[in-house]
Amino acid sequence: MPSFAGLGDVLRDRLRALDVVGVWAASTERALAADPFQRDLTFLRGMLRLMEIFARYFAGEVRGLEHLPPRGPMLLVGNHSGGPLTPDTAVFFAAWYRARGLDDPLIGLAFDAAFGVPGFETLMRKIGEVPANRANAQRALEAGHAVLVYPGGDHEAFRPWTERDRIDFHGRMGFIELALRLRVPVVPVVSHGGHASTIILSRGEWLGRLLGTGRIRTPTFPIAFQIPWGVSPFTVPGIPLPAKITTQVLSPMPWAHLDPASADDPAVVARCFDEITARMQATLDALAAEHPYPVLSRLRDLAPW
Repeated sequence: MPSFAGLGDVLRDRLRALDVVGVWAASTERALAADPFQRDLTFLRGMLRLMEIFARYFAGEVRGLEHLPPRGPMLLVGNHSGGPLTPDTAVFFAAWYRARGLDDPLIGLAFDAAFGVPGFETLMRKIGEVPANRANAQRALEAGHAVLVYPGGDHEAFRPWTERDRIDFHGRMGFIELALRLRVPVVPVVSHGGHASTIILSRGEWLGRLLGTGRIRTPTFPIAFQIPWGVSPFTVPGIPLPAKITTQVLSPMPWAHLDPASADDPAVVARCFDEITARMQATLDALAAEHPYPVLSRLRDLAPW
């Protein structure tokens, strides 16, 4: 017959097992201890076929690739949409490698907690995604690579559907400091339509506090309306709606005259932040006017009658 102490141990083990966020946090910390740069060309070549299929599902269109510098390090700054699947990323990755080939790496900065998901972690690492922090971004840029950053991160990707046509970097300016310090071109990449593919109802900050999502480095636990689940948490992704995704690559920001010391001047950094967000918002407004109903636009293409 088991002792009361033994039963207590069993109960504690069961409670720990129910703490999904705690298990996720532990997995994330283990993953972040590994070498972040594990791009695998063979794996990437195969995944690009799936990305192309994914991009066709959304009728993904990427314009303005001619604005990209022909070579060398660059910081691509995008807006993030579509909840956990962020389809705009797949659309842009596919277009990048279609235009520039596998010998020109695109390194994506991704949310830490995504690396705590078994299987998904391997996929992300092998296509060239690394945890989003300044050290990884600097390492990639100094190696001469292009780096894709979404300053708004999970805050922007999980913004409510009513804010779908809004650039929201949540005041994060670290990418500007890094770009100025390393003197690399900053290229805005604006996407529209991805946030119509999943209807985010709430970032779920109150749920985040309740569940302790700070342990996976986010204050949120988003709630969405998804097919086939209906109202459901973001941890069980549904089938994305076929929304028309349009991405516009803009010419590099005119900051070449700024020296590295500008990165230490809060006024200069704030001015640059205002410049790039205003330019991206104006572009997003234009894309939204072109396709005000991206799901209907895509359905019209699929069923023109």
